[in-house]
Amino acid sequence: MTAILRRRRRKILAALVLFVIIGAALAYSQLSPIGGLMPEAIAALRSDDIVHVNRERWIVFAPNTAEVASGFIFYPGGRVPPEAYAPLARAIAENGHLAVIVPMPLNLAIFNPNAANEVIAAYPGSKTWVIGGHSLGGVMAARYAFNHGEKIDGLALLAAYAETHVDLSRSDLRVTTIYGDQDGLVAVADVARSLDQLPSDVYAVQIEGGNHAQFGWYGEQSGDLPARISRDEQNAQVVAAVLRIMQEAGS
Repeated sequence: MTAILRRRRRKILAALVLFVIIGAALAYSQLSPIGGLMPEAIAALRSDDIVHVNRERWIVFAPNTAEVASGFIFYPGGRVPPEAYAPLARAIAENGHLAVIVPMPLNLAIFNPNAANEVIAAYPGSKTWVIGGHSLGGVMAARYAFNHGEKIDGLALLAAYAETHVDLSRSDLRVTTIYGDQDGLVAVADVARSLDQLPSDVYAVQIEGGNHAQFGWYGEQSGDLPARISRDEQNAQVVAAVLRIMQEAGS
C-alpha cells in the first residue's frame, strides 16, 4: 500500500509541476509582444510580380518562378510576431529561394522545435534546406539541425547559439552565425564561446553597430543596446550571409 501511495504522490507531483510550467508559459506568452510590427514588415507581406506570399498555414514567400529547388525555414524569436521577419524572408525569396517563416505556439519556438518536419514534407521539390532562427528561434533551429541532420543542409543562427549539448562540430552542415556587437541580450563573448560547437568552417559575421532587435522589424527591445547602424543595413548583412550559406549548401 505504501509503495502505491508513493507512486500516486509522484504522479500528482509531476502533474503539478507540469501544470505550473504550462501556466507560467501561458502567462509569459500573453504579455504584449516585444515591440510592435513595423510598417516595413507589413509592406513585405504583400505579393507582387517577383514574390508570392501565402499566409494560410505558415508565412511562405515563394519566387514567381517555375521551380524552386532550395528552401529556407525560419524560427522567430521568443514572443516576437513572426511577421516581423517578413523583410528578411522576402529578400531571400527575391534571390530565388523558398522562404518559410513558421509561427510558433504561444510565440515560443521551444513548444514546436520540430516544426520544420512538416514544412519539408510540404515542399518535396526543394532538394536543399537551410534552417535558421533569431534568438530562441535560433536555439531551436540548432536543436533541429542536430537531431535531423539528414534533412538539413545548412544552419543560420541570428543572435543565437546552440544549447550546450548540441555539438555540430563534426557535422557537414554549412553554418553561419550572425551577431551584432551592440547586442544587449546575446553577448559577443557567449557567441565566441559557442563556436567550438559548430563546424570549423563556420561563417561567423559580426555586424558592427548591429543590435538584437534589428534582426527583425518589431521596434526596440528591453535590455538591448542602441544600434549604430540602420535596420536596413543590418538586414542587408544578414541576407548576404544567409544567401552565402544557401549557395554553399546547395553546391
